Amino acid sequence: MRIENGEFKEQTGTLYIVPTPIGNMGDISGRVKDTLESVDFVACEDTRVGGRLLFLLGIKKELVSHHDHNKKQSALRIRDRLLKGESCALISDAGTPAVSDPGELLVDLCIASDVKIIPLPGPCAAVCALSASGLPSGRFVFEGFLPEKAKERKKRLAVLSRETRSAILYCAPHDLITLLSDFISTFKESKRRVFIARELTKLNEQLVRTTLGKALETAENGGITMKGEFVIVLEGTTEEPLKENTFWDDMDIPTHVAHYTALGLSQMDAIKKAAKDRGVAKAVVYDEVVGHRYKEENN
Repeated sequence: MRIENGEFKEQTGTLYIVPTPIGNMGDISGRVKDTLESVDFVACEDTRVGGRLLFLLGIKKELVSHHDHNKKQSALRIRDRLLKGESCALISDAGTPAVSDPGELLVDLCIASDVKIIPLPGPCAAVCALSASGLPSGRFVFEGFLPEKAKERKKRLAVLSRETRSAILYCAPHDLITLLSDFISTFKESKRRVFIARELTKLNEQLVRTTLGKALETAENGGITMKGEFVIVLEGTTEEPLKENTFWDDMDIPTHVAHYTALGLSQMDAIKKAAKDRGVAKAVVYDEVVGHRYKEENN
């Protein structure tokens, strides 16, 4: 967006990445409102949610749906309109678009097509939670939602068990107790600090600073309301990081295990040894070795 004679003018053929409030309408900026008023159309996850936002702002604008189920087709249609000179504001249901959001695909497509992209700063639940967590914030990782499939979830949890930076995760209310239990069983500890933020910036906002063990107990006893949106900030491990420049640095997992079997260890002992070296669960190494062997036998 540019300014001409004191007025805001949209740039044609431009995709604006426009953050929206995560719960409090007072958090919307003047620049966001000006952008939404100026663009040709607005791309959003849910046209009902996007329409409500525009109604509250007193703005009438064409709404185009762009969500997980139609993102490939809609991204192409939106990109084509941008290439013809129209301007579009990409919004999510709440917070900053393209972060753990279907808008990521549209942004990638626009970059590949040399479409001009202008990001606007604004609300982000992950950063909002981190700032109030009291946990180390100089270095952190964003995990978003953990995978639902057991195998992929186990792998991500194994990686998080060795993560030294604070980790930020999103969680649905029905999954909170399961997630806290998974943390404790994977990390083999219950005293790691955790910050749980529920319904950030809304009237029923709830902030809990405690340990994993106490958080699970509180949640199971009804001390945390199981409604709304959750952001979890998890303290990184205080254990010593894995040694650098180890002999297996350039090995994949099957090769790592084969190294130990060549030394005379049984396959299961080799798997245990490789898992210990890498600081991951034994199941992660086992799945890799069995899967690798299956592919070889069927090629």
